[in-house]
Amino acid sequence: MVKELDCRKMDCPAPVLETKKCLESEVLSHIRVLVDNDAAVENVSRFLTYAGFEVGVESDMAMSVVEGTRDQAAAVKLTSGPTGQPASAPELSKENIPAKIMVMAASDKLGVGDDELGAKLMINFIKTLKEMGKELWRLVFVNHGVSLATLDSEVLDELHALEESGVTILVCGTCLTHLGLMEKKAIGQTTNMLDIVTAMQLADKVINL
Repeated sequence: MVKELDCRKMDCPAPVLETKKCLESEVLSHIRVLVDNDAAVENVSRFLTYAGFEVGVESDMAMSVVEGTRDQAAAVKLTSGPTGQPASAPELSKENIPAKIMVMAASDKLGVGDDELGAKLMINFIKTLKEMGKELWRLVFVNHGVSLATLDSEVLDELHALEESGVTILVCGTCLTHLGLMEKKAIGQTTNMLDIVTAMQLADKVINL
């Protein structure tokens, strides 16, 4: 039996939360989630992958269907822990994560006052983040900070270097959509508030910019 969720006309993270709620209430081996924006496609796909599903996507101009399947024998009810993420994702266990720092950038500028100076300071900050070494665990971009992860970003090379070193870069899908930057995203995982809140819970320290 296929479970189908209609999550069209829902802003992120609602499609992910509806999918999570469904998997917590039923044991499913086949689920189809209807969505109507690219951010929801990426977020629901990643969530179902965490939950142990093989994921496929079919899209037309108006709608996308994210379809997840898994062996009936492997199907289990999703249990909701403090992270709000599937237990099948190994990175979500505190035991498997060393002490790490999460940096969240909510702007493309650092500080308040002179915007030109603030933009230069943010660029310098991103270029200096490598000095944190292995302590830097997550780099999250929200609001106008998402522009730093686009094709026009002056720190794209530095971000690629951080990602290659093992830093996970999360970019808010709702923010990208609102600012018309989804097609320009050049690095990182399109994410939602469920993922961001989860990362905050797992981090040993959160630095907000």
